[in-house]
Amino acid sequence: MLFADKIRQLREQNGLLQRKVAAALDIDAGLYSKIERGERPAKREQVIALASILHTDEKELLTLWLADQIKEITESEKEIAQDAIEIVKYR
Repeated sequence: MLFADKIRQLREQNGLLQRKVAAALDIDAGLYSKIERGERPAKREQVIALASILHTDEKELLTLWLADQIKEITESEKEIAQDAIEIVKYR
């Protein structure tokens, strides 16, 4: 949960409540809470908006978000994940 940990840390550093961040994203606080706990993935456009809301680097947040997605997929497909990664490296 690299992404979730980072957005929680940034939100706290900025002194923002979850409900304020959720309102800025135009989602309910419960959904934002699940994103911050790593129980629900954020959408790419939400990640971009979070970078602005949390005053942080967009590329860094997108990288963490994508890393979490890759980790989730590779953990659930262990038998073929390494082969797929090798193919991607050389394409």
